[in-house]
Parts: sequence; C-alpha cells; structure tokens
Amino acid sequence: MTTSIAVASWFKAKETQALIAALEAARAGGSRFVGGCVRNTLMGRPVDDIDIATQLTPDQVSAVCKRAGFAAHPTGIEHGTVTVVVNHKPFEVTTLRRDVTTDGRRATVAFTEDWNEDAQRRDFRINGLYADASGQVYDPTGGGLDDARAGRVIFIGDAHTRIREDYLRILRFFRFNAWYARTPLDPHGLQACADLIAGLDTLSAERIWKEVKKLLGAPDPRAAWEGMSAIEVRARALPELSNERRLDTLCTLEADLMLPVDAMTRIAAALADQKAAWALARRLKVSNDERDRLVAALGDEVKITSYMSLREMRRAIYRLGNAVFRDRVMLAWAGAGGEKAQQWRALIAHGQMWTPPKLPLSGDEVMAAGVPAGPKIGVVMREVEEWWIDADFPDDKLSVIERLKAVAQGLA
Repeated sequence: MTTSIAVASWFKAKETQALIAALEAARAGGSRFVGGCVRNTLMGRPVDDIDIATQLTPDQVSAVCKRAGFAAHPTGIEHGTVTVVVNHKPFEVTTLRRDVTTDGRRATVAFTEDWNEDAQRRDFRINGLYADASGQVYDPTGGGLDDARAGRVIFIGDAHTRIREDYLRILRFFRFNAWYARTPLDPHGLQACADLIAGLDTLSAERIWKEVKKLLGAPDPRAAWEGMSAIEVRARALPELSNERRLDTLCTLEADLMLPVDAMTRIAAALADQKAAWALARRLKVSNDERDRLVAALGDEVKITSYMSLREMRRAIYRLGNAVFRDRVMLAWAGAGGEKAQQWRALIAHGQMWTPPKLPLSGDEVMAAGVPAGPKIGVVMREVEEWWIDADFPDDKLSVIERLKAVAQGLA
C-alpha cells in the first residue's frame, strides 16, 4: 500500500489544491488532510467529504479564505471548525485540538499545535491518518497504516478511555467494522464495548438513529451486527430491531445476488411488525417520512407473493407506490428464506420499470356528467377508479368517460 495519496482525483482537483495552497501560504507545513479522505483513499474506497486539520486558528483560517476569495462559514466554531467553500465544493477545516474535559457525550476542547495531541483524541487508528500538501501520509498513532492494510478497526490507545470520552464510539466501533473490516472484531475493543455498554443509555436518540442508518448502509454488516448482538449492544440500543433472521437473510440475498443496498429496507426487515416500527420511530425521533416508510413496508393490506402476475403486481404498485412495493417484495423474499430467487428478482425488475399512471378523469368531467358538486364527486371518482384498476389501467379516455356515465346514472 502506498503512503502517498497524491494520485487521488479529489487530491488533484483544482479546488483542493487552491485551498491547501492558500493555507500553506499562511503557515508552511501547518495544514494536513485527515480522517476519511485519507483512510478511504488508502483503502481504495470512494471519498465523499474532505477534512483538513490545521495549526491555524479559526480566525486565521477565515482570514486566509477571505483573502483567497473563498467563502468561510463558522459551522462548528466552538470546536474549531470552519466550513470553506471553493467553487461550490465544501471542505471542513478544523484547528488541531486536545480534549480538556469529556462527559461521554461531548468534549470541551483547547486548540493546540501538536499533531500527536490531535491524533490521540480521535477514535480509531485508521481515522488518525494525515496527509500533507504533497500527499505524504503521516501515522502519529503508529498503527493506522497497518490497520488500513489489514482491514481492521482498533481504538487509539486504551479502548475504555476512548469510549468513556464519547459512548457513541461503541456504535461507531461496529459501524466502522461493517464498512472497513476484513478481519474479525478486535477482541480488546469488543470487550471494552461490553464493559461500558451502560453508556449507551446516555446518548441522544438522534445520534443513535443516525449511526444505525450508517451501519446498516454498509455493503455487508452481518459480522458487525452479530457482534453487536453477542454483547447485547443491539438489544440495549435498538431493542425494536429484533428480527435478526430476516435481516440476515436479506443481507445474504443482497450480497449473493449483488442487489442494491438500502439501509431503510434493512431496518424494516429487522423490525418485527408495524407496532415495532411505531415504537422505534417514537423512541429515536425518526422523521415522519422515514417513519411512514417503515410502517408501510411492514403492512399486509396487499398480499405480496413470488407468483404474482404482472397484473397483480401493477395493482399492488398502484396501491403502495414503487418504493414501498420494493420494500414489501424484499421483506417477503427474505421472510420466505430467500427461495425462488428468479421469481422475486423479476418482480423487483418489473416494479422498477412500471410507473403507475394517473386516472384520466377530473372533477370537472364528473360534474359535466351530471354529478352535483359535493361529496358525490369523490364517490363517483372512486367507483370509476376501482373499475379502471380492475381493467388493468386502460389508456382509453373514451372507455373511462363511458364508465363515468354509467356510474353517474346508477347513483342518480
């Protein structure tokens, strides 16, 4: 594995080079790329966000950016973070820090110029890697590069200490293993998570929800999820996600058949029923849209089977919508143990290709047929719609109008 990231496309991008050049002009050797962008580049993974650690203070960073013509926003100024936007591309630039006090949820920090101090306050060794303006990689913890090569997740220093600084690191331990590990869970880290499991009770609902979505969005989270369950982390932090068999089967299907991964579908699979979905949504303060999707995915008002005809499939999609239909199919498939793969995959493919049409009938047309304004308009439209659905959504305006006339006369 190379110890330089200079060939990475994000590193060579003109926006990246313009920003690092401006920071370096203010203090040579004082700014380095850090964290995910370095880690992912070394491990051959996509890079979404670019973070820079710097010896410059937030005020100095803002002044440098202003002179260079970049927008600078103090998005986390109490922790030394300035979001810099260069040609519509955002970067987070954070002054080197050391922890002054921690309470398991948040830290009070002081600025420093010591790279080692900044590294020691981070969680895992693969997240404590830095790269300078030339692309040269630095490993202050002494284990980050080896961990990146081996595909393992190990806490920096003493695992118990790192977790006590922020109990969310228990969930992060499993999330990073789900995404990056190619080896079994580090036993020392796992034991520390087990020893300090009560700290999960102090975390905010929002932080737990955000973390579980990231964890279950990993290509294959099964080993990490099994580890969570083994030491009761899953039961303590996510008691509603108790359907481990269906989740495991779903993940196996996705991995074996190279199906697209959707964290929300996996969360729905891990829920026992709609009651559990409502309970999870209330406890973790899930957004209304996410709650509605989970509840809908676990509904049973439309029967989903592997042997559905195309006509039945279209009726189901019209009732549920494409996204909910796919969730229902995936959950039904996983619930059936992954059998009849060809039939289920055909349903998913057809479900993605077919867009539900809109009933070709308006309220004005209903009134033109002699139905007075008021509740009867809705009654007539629903009657016509049911006929239209049963007829498999004919694209025939004349037939719809003829049906409208028949219904209107029947209700007169």
